[in-house]
Amino acid sequence: MNIRKIIAFAFIALCFLPLNSQPLYLPLNEGYNRSLQKEIYSNQNHFHTSFRPYFILDIEKAGINYDSISQLLRIDKDFNKKWKQKTWDKVFNDDVATFIRDDYSIIANPLMDFTIGNAGDDGKTTWTNTRGLELKGRIGDNFGYYTSVYENQAVYPEYVDAFIRKNNIIPGEGMVHTYIDNGGFDFNSATGYITYQASKYFNFQFGHGKNFYGDGYRSLLLSDNSFNNLFFKATADFWHIKYQVLYNQYIDIRENIPEIGYARKYTTTHYLSWAVSKRVNLSFFDAVVWSATDSAGNYRGFDLQYLNPIIFMRPVEFSTGSPDNALMGLNLSVIVGKHNVLYGQLILDEFKISEIRAGNGWWANKQGFQLGFKTFDPFKIKNLYFQTEFNWVRPYTYSQRLPIKNYGHYNQPIAHPYGANFWESVSFIKYNWKRIFIDYQFLYSVYGEDPPGMNYGKDIYLSYNTRVQDYDNYVGQGISTTLVYNNINISYLINPAYNLNLSVGYTNRQLTSDTDNQSTSYFYVGLRTSLRNIYYDF
Repeated sequence: MNIRKIIAFAFIALCFLPLNSQPLYLPLNEGYNRSLQKEIYSNQNHFHTSFRPYFILDIEKAGINYDSISQLLRIDKDFNKKWKQKTWDKVFNDDVATFIRDDYSIIANPLMDFTIGNAGDDGKTTWTNTRGLELKGRIGDNFGYYTSVYENQAVYPEYVDAFIRKNNIIPGEGMVHTYIDNGGFDFNSATGYITYQASKYFNFQFGHGKNFYGDGYRSLLLSDNSFNNLFFKATADFWHIKYQVLYNQYIDIRENIPEIGYARKYTTTHYLSWAVSKRVNLSFFDAVVWSATDSAGNYRGFDLQYLNPIIFMRPVEFSTGSPDNALMGLNLSVIVGKHNVLYGQLILDEFKISEIRAGNGWWANKQGFQLGFKTFDPFKIKNLYFQTEFNWVRPYTYSQRLPIKNYGHYNQPIAHPYGANFWESVSFIKYNWKRIFIDYQFLYSVYGEDPPGMNYGKDIYLSYNTRVQDYDNYVGQGISTTLVYNNINISYLINPAYNLNLSVGYTNRQLTSDTDNQSTSYFYVGLRTSLRNIYYDF
């Protein structure tokens, strides 16, 4: 056996030492993780806050007692008979079905969304009928698994309905399976992953789902806006460093290749987080997107040059003749006081320093930034939460010469749902008393729509070669559009184990432009398990 094989064998043996752990990720949902976030954004640990979904082992390693946090909303009753207590807990506290042994566990819960509403402006009745199931657990100490499936029928407010019919997708939930006669849609989706905790330093995950980089409501780097995608990620966590390499397969449903199916593309993403101190966290991001076929139609597949987990993508992309779409970015969070957080992001798609200094609005200066603030228990009011955030992205950012190589998946952007050519201010006030939750959202945004046959830089699925002009480009160019969005939601948490809640809410949406004016107001009430982030604020 040569020396390289000996070294490789020793490395593998070291990485795959047995380890007691809970190798599962928490649901990627803001409401589900609200109580946890207060502890994560604390000056008492070096937690890498910008990796989402959160990994339970990371929470425990940071000295945060996840079990105690998960019990905060538990309702305890002391019944005389044991079966009454068990029945009470199954309804209000615990997972529905559990099989827990020393060497494995199986947990099952129903998933649902039964919502009915009324769009007052046109009298349209909206509803959602979702049934599903989740299974999760572990095998041994280091191997975890999760799967869920949703079957859905729904009728949406007019602006969501128009988006679906234009793009043939449900926002964040995949393609339309059937158009229902009553004006609704039939669709389904599934999520699943396996994860292996190799040692206290290394974790590997393979699955079909979503990932998120950032501390904000939005992410300009990688968000959960679009549909589930196939991915593999490897994570190293040591000292004050957490490093992740993420390989994704994305799909462009505009192109259906005979005997192959929809066009594929791939990304390799590197994300390095450095906990500079218990208060400051700085992260570096780079990614490259390439198509499964080249411009001549030849199959390219996964380019092995992008397989390297520890190399900067931009030089590699340049060395191949610069045919692909490379991006770089930063993420920063600073804890001020006890539970106040300043955060921000910077995304760089393309830029030239001389053109930036010239200030002439060169089209290829494609950048964006985010600034935000969040605070927990302000004014010493327990369980009160406030967040405000500003996002700004220049025209043509995330787009590419060949649209197949854009930063998109299933007809939606992978980063911000607006694509590019916009600025946005979004704020939240949230409060809970025991199991009663009150959430308010206010959003104000300005963006430039693309007139028919013209490309002012909002739609990332248009080639940047079709741009209107090389210079004098600015955020909001094109058809200037203003969006004002308000939503208030009041809910009662029935069971925190799988976030089953009874909700009532009201949404008001006002969109104005030179060519269109829309006013949408609708009221809704529903029984649902909220384990995903679904965005309708567009």
